[in-house]
Amino acid sequence: MTTQLTTSKGPVVIEGPVSTDYVESLGIIKSLNNFRNAKRQKEALGHIAGLPDGMVYIARHDNEIIGYVLFHYPNQYSRWVKHPRILELGAIEISREWQRRGLAKAILAEAFKNPVLEDYIIITTEFYWHWDIRNSGLDVWGYQRMLKNVFGSVGFKRRRTDDPEILEHQANMLMVRVGNNVSPNHTKMFDNLTYQQSIIF
Repeated sequence: MTTQLTTSKGPVVIEGPVSTDYVESLGIIKSLNNFRNAKRQKEALGHIAGLPDGMVYIARHDNEIIGYVLFHYPNQYSRWVKHPRILELGAIEISREWQRRGLAKAILAEAFKNPVLEDYIIITTEFYWHWDIRNSGLDVWGYQRMLKNVFGSVGFKRRRTDDPEILEHQANMLMVRVGNNVSPNHTKMFDNLTYQQSIIF
C-alpha cells in the first residue's frame, strides 16, 4: 500500500509493509537516531521486516527513509506474549527535519489500512525516557498529550495496568487498539493480563 503526500519540504511517500530487501535498497536520514544511530536503525528495520510476525511501514523522501512505524510480537519475557492475538507497535519515529508535517498520523493511517491488523489487539508501551523531549520544545506532559493525539487518530486508547515499567513514571502509558475482528474471549483475556499483581490485605 502506498500514499503520496505533498509537504512544505517536498513530496513524501508512505508505504508498507516493506520487505527487508527494499529497506536495504534505501538510504536513511541521519537524524533517525532516537533509539539507536541511523545505520543500526536501518538494520533493525530490515530485520523486523523479515520476521514472520514483523511489519514495517516507512515514510520516504526520494530514496531516503525519513520515518517509520513497526509492528512485531511482544517480547518473549513480557506478560503480553501469553496472549495469542497481541501485536506490539514497537516504535514510531519521524526525523526532526520532517516533524510537524502530519507524517506520524499519515504513517499510522497507512498502516491501519491493512485488514490484518483488525485481527489483533495492538499495544504500544510508551516510556517517557524514549521520548525526544529535548528537541520537541515540549515538556513531558505536553509530549504525552501529543502522543495521545497521534495514537488516538487511529483508535488507540490509554489503558491502566500494573505493569511495573509503566508504573515507574506517571507519564508512561500503555496505549491499546482492539481490532474489529478480535473475539470477546480474546478481549477478556487481554483485560485479565493488564492486572497481574496479587492484592494482599
